Amino acid sequence: MPWLRNFLQFSASYARQSPQPHKSSAAIFGGASPPPSLTQLLRHFSAGSQGTYPGLAPTKGDEKPRVVVLGTGWAGCRFIKDIDTKQYDIVCVSPRNHMVFTPLLASTCVGTLEFRSVAEPIGRIQPAISREPGSYFFLANCTGVDFQNHQINCQTVTEGVKTIDPWKFQISYDKLVIASGAQASTFGIKGAKEHATFLREVSDAQEIRRKLLLNLMLSDVPGITDEEKRRLLHCVVVGGGPTGVEFSGELSDFIQKDVHQRYAHVKDYIHVTLVEAHEILSSFDDRLRKYAIKQLTKSGVRLVRGIVKDVQPDKINLSDGTDIPYGVLVWSTGVGPSSFVNALEIPKAPGGRIGIDEWLRTPTVQDVYAIGDCSGFLESTGKPVLPALAQVAERQGKYLAKLLNHLSKAGGGRANAAKDLDFGEPFVYKHLGSMATIGRYKALVDLRQSKEGKGVSMAGFMSWFIWRSAYLSRVISWRNRFYVAINWLTTFVFGRDISRI
Repeated sequence: MPWLRNFLQFSASYARQSPQPHKSSAAIFGGASPPPSLTQLLRHFSAGSQGTYPGLAPTKGDEKPRVVVLGTGWAGCRFIKDIDTKQYDIVCVSPRNHMVFTPLLASTCVGTLEFRSVAEPIGRIQPAISREPGSYFFLANCTGVDFQNHQINCQTVTEGVKTIDPWKFQISYDKLVIASGAQASTFGIKGAKEHATFLREVSDAQEIRRKLLLNLMLSDVPGITDEEKRRLLHCVVVGGGPTGVEFSGELSDFIQKDVHQRYAHVKDYIHVTLVEAHEILSSFDDRLRKYAIKQLTKSGVRLVRGIVKDVQPDKINLSDGTDIPYGVLVWSTGVGPSSFVNALEIPKAPGGRIGIDEWLRTPTVQDVYAIGDCSGFLESTGKPVLPALAQVAERQGKYLAKLLNHLSKAGGGRANAAKDLDFGEPFVYKHLGSMATIGRYKALVDLRQSKEGKGVSMAGFMSWFIWRSAYLSRVISWRNRFYVAINWLTTFVFGRDISRI
């Protein structure tokens, strides 16, 4: 049985190398002598296990330097993939054990793709985490950082397991890479966090899909008034960026191709409204924006320009006094710094992100780097804060892995060992363009480096083909590429999966 084999492997690895070298396993598990037995392990990971436990002590001279990575997003996973595991041990700490391919997440909400198609396990991205004795993945949240002592504090994630209480532990690091991402920004609007769904995780997509299908089925049940049907089947999207527009396009396709056939009794009640305070797709070429507005309107998406003032359980209130009832509310208005980032006592960049220099270092503390949406250039660098895009995060992860590989070869892999070393060329970001699908086999492709720059911009079916080809090639593994291709094919032939599981 897989779980028994994993426990036996863990028990055997304890005899070879314990993650708590400064405290015996007998002291931790209450046994007479190491290694702990299977019974002791089960007792340790039970409801009675509470408090703080020693984790990974500082590395010794005969061990590889340890790189601790916080987060499994685009930046962290690209770093983990490219770091030289012959030079470093890797410890990844994250509340999820997979990376989400976010550009295709909207497609999972309506059954175009299955959820596993956009999730890649960390063990597949970097196999060393699963097999190397000094490398680990810990399902936990980082609750604080002791920069002076090169140590982080963690607490396990035990959501959904009623028999286990979370416990705390510490991890010492030689290099710390903060790639914890950002959280959805609500701009302090009352009720947004409580009643809206944020399309950032697979669990968000699952919730949207379950709620959407539930509302469709409830609307077909006798006893529902016409007014209540219209509310239940009204899908409101707040935010006119690429995520909001792509979700609106996927939803309109789902309505026209699947709802009209399989829910014919309520097909005239379901509709989509996209609310944006300014212009949709503001970073795209004006010609492409006008094309997107035309196509979305033709697909049945109602565009409303307004500022959300308040969110209630069944409606949103705009600043002009308009009330918009909803059955499903998806919030996609950008991101901001997380509570973890806000709590770190280090200089911040504009917008509250972790301040970094040209080499992605936090200048005030040693051996700490920040990449992805949680980081931004300090004002002293003279560089603008980069947008919260997947291509920015991935490029930073790739650069930093190369930089730390270089430092290790130069003798700077240990804690406080890279102070006087040459870090080489600084990080330079070059924008490769933007893409967004708008439904009906149409998409936008804008390959300009900036909104004011010159370059190729196109829209239509050919852009949709380029969009699909580009994202299929960017999916992390061949396994998931196969999943995505098969899902697209089955959806084209048989329609979307409307099972509510």
